[in-house]
Amino acid sequence: METDPFDMEALADELHDLVPGFSGLHAVEKFNTGQSNPTYRIEADSGKYVLRAKPPGALLKSAHQVDREYRVMKALADHGVPVPKVLALAGEDSAIGRMYFVMELVEGHIFWDPALPEMTKAERTTIYDGMNAVLAALHSVDPKAAGLEDFGRPGNYFARQIRRWSEQYLASRTDELADMEGLMAWLGENVPDDDGRVSIVHGDFRLDNMIFDGHGGHVLALIDWELSTLGHPMADLAYQCMQWRLPHNSGFRGLGGLDRDALGIPQEADYCAKYTERSGIEIENWTFCLAFSFFRLASILQGVYKRTLDGNASNPERGREFGKAVPLLAAMALDVIDESNRS
Repeated sequence: METDPFDMEALADELHDLVPGFSGLHAVEKFNTGQSNPTYRIEADSGKYVLRAKPPGALLKSAHQVDREYRVMKALADHGVPVPKVLALAGEDSAIGRMYFVMELVEGHIFWDPALPEMTKAERTTIYDGMNAVLAALHSVDPKAAGLEDFGRPGNYFARQIRRWSEQYLASRTDELADMEGLMAWLGENVPDDDGRVSIVHGDFRLDNMIFDGHGGHVLALIDWELSTLGHPMADLAYQCMQWRLPHNSGFRGLGGLDRDALGIPQEADYCAKYTERSGIEIENWTFCLAFSFFRLASILQGVYKRTLDGNASNPERGREFGKAVPLLAAMALDVIDESNRS
């Protein structure tokens, strides 16, 4: 982890005022993982915490809203979804010069490789089943009961998202990519009719955004809620199922090319069937949802790459690698569409 040059005295005073029981700030260390909102480990006499902040510099519209992360985690704490306990929110005029929130540090294990090479076959099956259960639980929460009925805009979720991420992509575009242009056009022409289904969606639901206990048998916390909103549950499910298709021997570390049966990892169809069994939500418009997920991830990574070029990325080395991934994601989305058309 790296240390950022904060005014430690000013931050200590602010945390003492904001965080219940906080005292004796010792150290602030930046986690070297993550690409969007920089995250820091806080060591103090009163315990260990996590501080998550907006990045410095000019930001794209509607991006890096850490106050939304704070709100959704606070709301879900009593609704059967494992989240860290949030403790305080500081505004743009904070001691570090930008908005941040503080939450408890959840001690556990993050699995960065979805093939789970360090685990047994039975443990892999348990871990994937645990992820599935958390996703179904999240989508079963009544937004109104959680006080989140205004957490997203009304209307067709996919139409809104295509518009938003097209704007974000165009605002951060560095090269002309015919596949991305074609993909945006296809998505705009094939938006499913709004079926009225609304859930709280995480927006970045994947293995390495979860903290597990030591043996992976229990999900302790679902983290990184920056992209959360009210939307269609198929968006979360399809986004996670991209991992089944992304190549494993790449920076994506997907499940493509692996013998999932031998590993104890469910096939995509079985994972989706278990989700439906738990949530009662049927799988619909799957080709569109997968293509949309590839597009949205490509747009997100393009934004990271642009911030890298502008000098504002949290992890510049990985940001440059993400820039190379955008054409691959767009091509994979078009392959999904072509495959569906041939079947």
